[in-house]
Amino acid sequence: MSKAYWISAYRSITDPAAMAEYGKLAGPAIQAAGGRFLARAIPLMVYEAGLEQRVVLIEFDSVEKAIAAHDSPGYQAALKALGNGADRDIRIVEAAS
Repeated sequence: MSKAYWISAYRSITDPAAMAEYGKLAGPAIQAAGGRFLARAIPLMVYEAGLEQRVVLIEFDSVEKAIAAHDSPGYQAALKALGNGADRDIRIVEAAS
């Protein structure tokens, strides 16, 4: 079973208060589902169509666990708290073997 990576690339954050509430709920929910945060930061350098916005990289033991984390009640509560407070692109990818 290959590891999986959840990548969140933010385009904009329009409601910092909603983002803070999301963070309070999302981090614990993701960690409870087995996620390990590898990076949470503004990029040091961007290329091509990259944006200087927050990027989050989370490692999971499998694609199934990453999807289950996203679909979990705890993470869904975090999404509800975020509402329209951020525009982002979330992808789950399988590690190369």
